[in-house]
Amino acid sequence: MRVGLTGGIGTGKSEVARRLAARGAVIIDADVAAREVIEPGTPGFQRVIENFGVLTREGTIDRERLASIVFAEPDRRKILNAIIHPLVGEWMQKAEQAALASHGPDVVIVHDVPLLAENGLKDMYDVVIVVDAPRELQIARLIAGRKMGPGPARDRIAAQASREDRLAVADIVIENTGSLADLDRRVDDVWAELTALRLA
Repeated sequence: MRVGLTGGIGTGKSEVARRLAARGAVIIDADVAAREVIEPGTPGFQRVIENFGVLTREGTIDRERLASIVFAEPDRRKILNAIIHPLVGEWMQKAEQAALASHGPDVVIVHDVPLLAENGLKDMYDVVIVVDAPRELQIARLIAGRKMGPGPARDRIAAQASREDRLAVADIVIENTGSLADLDRRVDDVWAELTALRLA
């Protein structure tokens, strides 16, 4: 079973992914893939440096500088996405094949994909789970957890799909507005639902 997991920044998607992994899912994380495909020595690294020139003294990509460029300039973001997305897709496909080889066909594979709605990827999955929280709560979490200012937090949220667009692709919605204990209970329900669907 292929599950797509998505949610805006600050909604708690990573918390949900951790809890699904604890219940037996194999998580394939697009953010990990996006980091690995531009590590020094990869073709992705070379293309990012050629297009953006964001090299640190240590010879790695300056991710902060790269992020500030692409969040400020949508055209530059398109260039970066055109480099990274195909490489990420390839990486995730290989990871899925490895998961199937080691866990067998009954495994629940959860693709943790922040830009699932933005990139129109719903049809790639049997089930899409959207982790949801109100915008003000997202901002508060980014300020508290990532030490962002309110302005940058709003900019990051605005650069992603709208809440409405994400909810439109959801088969299952996990409202993450309460405590971690509330989230645990909700993930238990969702895991039971996924297990029932897998066995149907």
